[in-house]
Amino acid sequence: MQQGDQEFRRNDLTGRVIGACITVHRALGPGLLESAYEQCLCRELELLKVPFRRQVPIRIDYKGALVDCAYRVDLVVDGQLAIELKSVDQIDTIHLAQVLTYLKLGRYPFGLLVNFNVSSLRHGLRRLTLRAHNNYSS
Repeated sequence: MQQGDQEFRRNDLTGRVIGACITVHRALGPGLLESAYEQCLCRELELLKVPFRRQVPIRIDYKGALVDCAYRVDLVVDGQLAIELKSVDQIDTIHLAQVLTYLKLGRYPFGLLVNFNVSSLRHGLRRLTLRAHNNYSS
């Protein structure tokens, strides 16, 4: 697959997931627990026939030893898009760092940080990528 095709596929996948998030947010509004948004987003993705896994464990390989710390990515879509859901007053740098660390440890090329506790979901979305040589961008 060529670079342009991969980028188109990533943008299409991200667009479909963001659309599903918007649908859930419009139906429920802000102020609920993260778990409610997660369950409803999973249902929306099922209806759209978007392949995903829920609560995907992140394992740490530290100098040859596997460390199971019970970290989990909320959703992984199509094996490449890590999604971390929040329902907080505001996104902090620690939330961004969390997603970037999940991308690095899980070897996911890109991710979404979605905060449902906002009046308009466009204020709660961040797309993140992990560039080569461990440079982070958003």
